[in-house]
Amino acid sequence: MLILLVSGAPGLAAGLGLRPLGEDPLGNLRRMVMPAFVLGTGLAAVLMRQTRNAMIEVLSQDYIRTARAKGLAQPAVVVRHALRNGLIPVVTILGLQMGARCMGGAVVTEQIFVLPGFGRLIVEAVFTRDYPLVQGVVLITASSYVLINLLVDVSTRS
Repeated sequence: MLILLVSGAPGLAAGLGLRPLGEDPLGNLRRMVMPAFVLGTGLAAVLMRQTRNAMIEVLSQDYIRTARAKGLAQPAVVVRHALRNGLIPVVTILGLQMGARCMGGAVVTEQIFVLPGFGRLIVEAVFTRDYPLVQGVVLITASSYVLINLLVDVSTRS
């Protein structure tokens, strides 16, 4: 739908496919705007809702009330105290959704926007029955998913 919506507007439609980065860096960036927007909007909505709920819960805690009573400015209370604790569930959800949305959604997005990448590689490998390539892509995808979750666990430890 985004391709149809943007294709009629002059200057907005960057085209499909990808140019080599060394040949046309600006054109390459313009061609990546729509796929990045498509991949990011669904995840952004989930993260914004979770951030809002976490901040509402954290801002009603006793230690936030104590920080305000000590005379700290509102931005300092929010950034130093509330945001640090409120982002723990958000980072956890971000780590879990990276595999589902970005790695899994990349298959569909790369096919629609004619981009070379892991998603397109796995689809072509399945259609040509190249089993070692399918195993390699699955191994790299699973390893990156485990690494992302490890980084999330390490970053959320207090």
